[in-house]
This record gives sequence, structure tokens and C-alpha cells, in this order.
Amino acid sequence: MADIVRIHPENPQPRRVDGVAAALRRGALVAYPTDSTFAFGCSLGNAEAIERIRKIRKTDKNHNFTLVCKDLSEIATYARVDNWAYRLLRTYTPGPYTFILRATGEVPKRMQHPKRRTIGIRVPDHAVVQALLDSLGEPIVSSTLMTPDWEFPPTDPYEIDAVIGSRLDVVVDGGPVSVDPTSVIDLSAGEVDVLREGRGDISSLA
Repeated sequence: MADIVRIHPENPQPRRVDGVAAALRRGALVAYPTDSTFAFGCSLGNAEAIERIRKIRKTDKNHNFTLVCKDLSEIATYARVDNWAYRLLRTYTPGPYTFILRATGEVPKRMQHPKRRTIGIRVPDHAVVQALLDSLGEPIVSSTLMTPDWEFPPTDPYEIDAVIGSRLDVVVDGGPVSVDPTSVIDLSAGEVDVLREGRGDISSLA
């Protein structure tokens, strides 16, 4: 079973947050809460953990990973953002949205869409995630915590541990989450293309 770390959802305890960040640096695969669903998370460049996520989710090489960033300034390091896209990102972040953008050379090729060379980017509105990003000092490589065996994404950290804890290193219990994934908006082709309607209001984009 994984180590379960309880972190207050509104006032994250620095020592516990730092412990999870240290585990990520050591190569851990973590399940953590966001402002949408639970997510798998690992450190940037952790090829082994990325493959572990693919195996748990039973996805192929075309699976899109997401870089969970602290703010807009960090996004610019990993994605090419035109002025019009920057204005849109400023409006919708932080929040439960994933934006598909063209990746820069800072993104490992194994994380990019193999043909389009794009990457998902997201800035969650969640105190625990923001504290983790502060402590880690870099984005978290992320993917919705889901397996083919679940009809909906799980919301209980103890259920996650019971079912797939043996394949994880840490499960963060950081308060309630939703079963609804993020809304996914593709900006990579120079226009707005809503690929998935999830959490978050996209009425002005759809």
C-alpha cells in the first residue's frame, strides 16, 4: 500500500507538503487532489513514473500528459503562447481547465503528442497543489487518476489506496474532489477548439 499523507485543504501544513515534494524529487508516483478530480503526479523528466502511469491507465503513446504549473510565468517556459492565447489564459487561470499548446524544447518528447508536438498545461485553483508546486519548484507531470476498471474517477483517497495503492508511492488526502474532469481547450492551431466540456464555465468559448 502507498503512504497516505493528510494535508489540510485550506491551510496546507508545510512539513507534510515538503515531504510529498521530497518524495516526488526521489522519483515517487503520487496520487493527489486537484480542483477537478484526483490526478497521478510525478516530477518532470521521471520517465519511469510516466511509464507507470501509462500502465495503470492502460494508455498508448498518444496519451496526452499535462504539466501542472504554478502560474502564467511558468507556462511560458514549457509552451509557446501567442498574445491572444496569453490573454485567454490570464482570464481562465487558475481554474479547472487544461489548455493544449505547442510545446517548447523544455518538454521531454515522451510527454508530447508524438505527431503534433503539443502539451497540456494547467494551473489549478487548489491550495494543496499550489503549496506542492511552491515546494517542488517546478511543474508536476500529471494525468487524470482513472483506470479502465472505474466508471468514474474515484473521490476517496482510501479507495484509491485499496485498489491501486500497491502501484503508487504516496496518496495525498487533501479534502474533497469532483468526479468531473477539467474542460480541455486546444489553442495549438491558432484558434479556440473546445475538446471536452468538464468543470469550469466555457460558455463564452464553446
